[in-house]
Amino acid sequence: MCATSIERRRPRGFTMVELIAVMVLVGVLAVVGMARLDAALALRGSAWRDQVLAATLQARSLATGHRRLVCLTVATGEVRLAIAGSNPATSCDATLAGPDGDARWAVDPQRLAVSISPAGTLFVQPDGRFTSDGAGSTAVNARIAIAGEAALQITGETGHVR
Repeated sequence: MCATSIERRRPRGFTMVELIAVMVLVGVLAVVGMARLDAALALRGSAWRDQVLAATLQARSLATGHRRLVCLTVATGEVRLAIAGSNPATSCDATLAGPDGDARWAVDPQRLAVSISPAGTLFVQPDGRFTSDGAGSTAVNARIAIAGEAALQITGETGHVR
């Protein structure tokens, strides 16, 4: 028998059973992988909420510790803090660098939607109160909402954050 005739009779490709088995295996792996990816994305959202909470508590701690006005600005993807250069003050003139030296105290690479009510900068007075103005005349109860997470509640008069 000739070698070329043996090669011609040898079947080429995959059988239908092999193709179906591979497709089922890929489907199972995809389901498992997607479940783990969803869990990882959920952790990122709660980590962002924790960073915003930590920056808010740090703002209050800095205001009371330095006995100066601290300004807290929350935006989509970042939280920034600034401090007044003197006391008394009605505005913040010095940016406070975060723990890693960046001007942002918290950074969210996912850029989850964040809203603060009332809108604008929150002013933390030297006595720990949260106000809507730098002069400290109006204590404000604020709410920081982060997409997919429980909102942070700030009690203006006491400075309590939860």
